[in-house]
Amino acid sequence: MINLNALVYGVEISNLSPLVYYAGNDEDIKIGDLVLVNTDMGLDVGKVRIGPKEMTFEEIGYEVTSILRKLNEDDMITYKENIELAQKAKNITEKKAKELNLPMRILSSRVVFDRSKIIVFFGSDTRVDFRDLVKELAKEFKARIELRQIGIRDEVKLIGALGLCGQQTCCSRFLRNFDSIKMEMAKTQQMLINTAKISGRCGRLMCCLAYENEFYEKSLHCIPNEGSTIEYENVPAKVITVNVFLKQVTLQIIENNQPVIVKLPFDYFKKNCPIGD
Repeated sequence: MINLNALVYGVEISNLSPLVYYAGNDEDIKIGDLVLVNTDMGLDVGKVRIGPKEMTFEEIGYEVTSILRKLNEDDMITYKENIELAQKAKNITEKKAKELNLPMRILSSRVVFDRSKIIVFFGSDTRVDFRDLVKELAKEFKARIELRQIGIRDEVKLIGALGLCGQQTCCSRFLRNFDSIKMEMAKTQQMLINTAKISGRCGRLMCCLAYENEFYEKSLHCIPNEGSTIEYENVPAKVITVNVFLKQVTLQIIENNQPVIVKLPFDYFKKNCPIGD
């Protein structure tokens, strides 16, 4: 099987958006440069974050197009004007949405490079009929208007917030992609299942639950769960605590009608793991 390679750059279309790879062999392009590229929104400007690097098409996973060019002086003037126009579009959309009594939170807007389209991103707790709003905006800007409703996680990522840890939320600070976060992760990490303490500002389970999950899964593999009953030296034993940091399991057994505490290292259980686990 032929494994074809391409010299590519990872380009960020908007702040902390997933990187899109574009082909390019211009030695003048450096990390941090603004470049002109084709996107799903149209001709747009992105910032180079990675590259140049050689990747296989299998690693990239999609058909790669080329960077059109690094922004020149005229392009930079257009780009800055588009940023100002996007802010104006956001402000006017907010005003008109209120006039139409639409339950929308206008978050940001973006103007494609040739100004043929304006994309407005908004959040809402319900479906919104924004057809009248689009008509008014199209008359105002003489351009194609696209309103995109985004999910609550993306909304917090876009506007930013403080997490329960006191720091800026991970999504608005460095995360480009959202992992699938499940309640099982909190249980695996022996956290108290208190929704208020394991949910982020978006109301969903915190992204940071994924960071240490692999460590806990590996450490607790073949270790009995707290509260379960197992057999220890041919007698029933209740698992009182599982301490992942001390790597110790505390059991309670009954001897001579009296409760007896037994502490066992994780290795006691690990050595009896089924082959292949």
